[in-house]
Amino acid sequence: MHNTRLQGLKNTHILLIDDHPQDLDDLVNALRVQGTRITVADQPRKGLHYAQALYPDLILLDVHMPDVDGFVVCRLLREIPNCKDIPIIFLTSAADVTDRVNGLTMGGADYVLKPYAIEEVLARIVIHLQGKEPSSQRQRPGLLLQEQPPEQVILQAAVRLIRGKLNHLPKLTEIAAKVGTHDKRLSAIFREQLGMTVFAWVREERLRKTQELLVDSDISIEDIATQVGFSSAANLATAFRERFSVTPTSFRKIKEMD
Repeated sequence: MHNTRLQGLKNTHILLIDDHPQDLDDLVNALRVQGTRITVADQPRKGLHYAQALYPDLILLDVHMPDVDGFVVCRLLREIPNCKDIPIIFLTSAADVTDRVNGLTMGGADYVLKPYAIEEVLARIVIHLQGKEPSSQRQRPGLLLQEQPPEQVILQAAVRLIRGKLNHLPKLTEIAAKVGTHDKRLSAIFREQLGMTVFAWVREERLRKTQELLVDSDISIEDIATQVGFSSAANLATAFRERFSVTPTSFRKIKEMD
């Protein structure tokens, strides 16, 4: 299987995160023949740790895994400075179109279905490694990469998720599950890190976003209410006035005169 097109695999480091890694022995062996170093994580949380500690060139990631699925792993990796630019290829039997779209919109570089053709997977890996300096050359000898505290990663992922869904906020249990935790722990993280509950933060974020839209756009108060997740313009105006002692309309006029 040696050929010039696969030379880009030599001296690279790939992290495989899959709860049944033995099923991928043929792919792992093919990669090792090409001179690739492989690290295997058979648990999602172990994979998150290895990604931060080892700084691989590329990650092969399963979707359906116990405790934390691959989408959660991808979402959390994208919040870690040392990991956010590592190409992630989903390698999974999750063939539903929704799964494929979720994986790609969440930050995955590619999505390959099992059963796979080894040659295709190798070719896709080469494509996503093109132009990347191997991690062994990017890291200075003796440099220890600092691991992000799990609570901080979960908080950042939850904040990003909520900001993208202000107009149709999922239930707390769903938000927590999508960032790899449960509702009680997520609530505790918000209180410890931000000094407020999840929904108190959501309310503040909705009002902050309202301020931003009032200043930077000319869309109506009704449309702003819908966009930030208030049930009506009247409810938005009441909350805004309670928080800032001025109505949204007056706030906009004041800013226009500044």
